[in-house]
Amino acid sequence: MPADTNPAGDIFGGWVMSQMDIAGAIAAVERVGGRVVTVAVEAMTFIAPVKVGDVLCVYTTIERVGTTSVTVEVEAWARRNRVADRVKVTDGRFVYVALGEDGAKRVIAR
Repeated sequence: MPADTNPAGDIFGGWVMSQMDIAGAIAAVERVGGRVVTVAVEAMTFIAPVKVGDVLCVYTTIERVGTTSVTVEVEAWARRNRVADRVKVTDGRFVYVALGEDGAKRVIAR
């Protein structure tokens, strides 16, 4: 939306990053079978701007599963002018820790 833009008309990078974090958390929750919390963004590369009117498509891949954490590779692609062609705009690596009912980190079942 226009309220999420900078003076050049590009979407704020923080908004894009938050959408990527949400998508990564969904993938992590599905993998660990429960609640997770974001503990790190190990890498984030902004490749191209996201413009007002673009449709942001976010894709995830589980990269690594540790004892209590899961690392998710996240890519964001923009569909310009609502056409099928997509442009890769951002990628990053997000780390989530699995939490138990008590809110403490827990071991992830293999």
